[in-house]
Amino acid sequence: MPPTLGALLRTPRLGLRLLTREHGLDRPVRWVAVSELTDPTPFLEGGELVLTTGVRWPGDDDGDPDARDYVGRLVERGVAGLGFGVGVAHGRVPARLVDAAEEAGLPLIEVARPTPFMAVGKEVSRLLAREEYEGLTRAFAAQRQLTQAALRGAGPVADRLRAELGAWVLLFGADGTLRHAAPDAAASRAPALAGEVGRLRGSRQRAGAAVSAAGESIALQPLGVGGRVRGFLAVGTGHRLGTDERTLVNAAVSLLSLELERTAPGRAEEVRGGLLDALLDGAVDLGRDATARLRAALPAEPVALAVAEAAEGRGPVWDPALDGCLVAEAGGRLTVLGTASADPGGVLARVTGGPVGAAEPGGYAALPSARAQAERALDAARRDGVPLVRASDLPGGFLGLAATPAGARIARDLLAPLLAHRTGDDLLASLRAYLAAAGRWDTAADALGVHRHTLRYRITRIRELLPGDLDDPDYRAELWTALRTLDRTRP
Repeated sequence: MPPTLGALLRTPRLGLRLLTREHGLDRPVRWVAVSELTDPTPFLEGGELVLTTGVRWPGDDDGDPDARDYVGRLVERGVAGLGFGVGVAHGRVPARLVDAAEEAGLPLIEVARPTPFMAVGKEVSRLLAREEYEGLTRAFAAQRQLTQAALRGAGPVADRLRAELGAWVLLFGADGTLRHAAPDAAASRAPALAGEVGRLRGSRQRAGAAVSAAGESIALQPLGVGGRVRGFLAVGTGHRLGTDERTLVNAAVSLLSLELERTAPGRAEEVRGGLLDALLDGAVDLGRDATARLRAALPAEPVALAVAEAAEGRGPVWDPALDGCLVAEAGGRLTVLGTASADPGGVLARVTGGPVGAAEPGGYAALPSARAQAERALDAARRDGVPLVRASDLPGGFLGLAATPAGARIARDLLAPLLAHRTGDDLLASLRAYLAAAGRWDTAADALGVHRHTLRYRITRIRELLPGDLDDPDYRAELWTALRTLDRTRP
């Protein structure tokens, strides 16, 4: 929720003072608008804290006949409050404005002369950014809890969603029968939703529905993947769902859809692929979240990960050696996870003909980094035209991470002024020697086989061509990494 007027008033460094009664201090401030117009409302959306110094207002309180009209327009527009800066055009807030704001119920705040309007705006921006960050953090933690609950079935997902939202949740089957209620008392609401569930069952579109009943807002969503409806989810709250709450409901819809697909005939392999995606994303902690049944169904550690390009129209990839492996195909990638002894990389290369990238064997906790290793190895296999590259074959360290097509593009962009120069090869060689010698002229000149004055001339030319400061250690490190990346990625 955005910051409130009360939160701003409680910020000591702003020195704000409320001139009206303490009402409306819980109003959210969505932005700060500074305006000296007598009617700023055409430029407002509502929810703003309007700041003004009253430069267009008469200096005599008794000569100000427009205070009520001004305040009335702001109230009608739905602003959060009005801040009046004193010490610029007026030594104090005009009394008629105070009376008009009090009468209309609009919070009126005095902004002291030492407090610039910019400081108020920056504080609101800071509070908005903090709220957004906290909201994202809460949403991520809640989605993780939902993912963990999904390991135990559809009912636990509904229970967790209810706990996170403070709502009631109903889970219906594809035929409209109630399968789970959270809490149990929420089952009494199912008959009232039977008609809406029936309407969605008969619809050809996979759209949800919003229902209002007895002061509650109810979101009804179909569940399933691939155009198949496996059930319906109903979530009821006493308020309209916010952005973070809707995101959480959507996550629950996805997880429940996968769970219902898992229990449907012939869908086990698809769910195993969904589990693989969750493991690679780090959404499942096998040390804490997994049940004994889940661990038994997974390949034993150490495990090995391999990725290949999914060929369009090739159909399912399978081989007896892949029995017991987890396989997923999405986003143009075919991913296989199996025990290290099964060598998924070698099997996948034999089945597909390559290119294939294989990560180093390890535990489940290292799978997110193993995915990056396998992707980097796949890039190398595709670049070198070989069927299989293992991560152990690639150079390690930061330079190894940079030696990718993306890293090569960044390196060429950084060194573009030198590459485009007619003596680019000489300039690149001189820069490489200069950086390798840590700026020692004689050492670098000897390595190049040129006179140190020649080297000084070239380095001066390099300084003119490059946009950065060659004396900046960070910039020198970037240049050195770029040079080494070009060395490793050039054919």
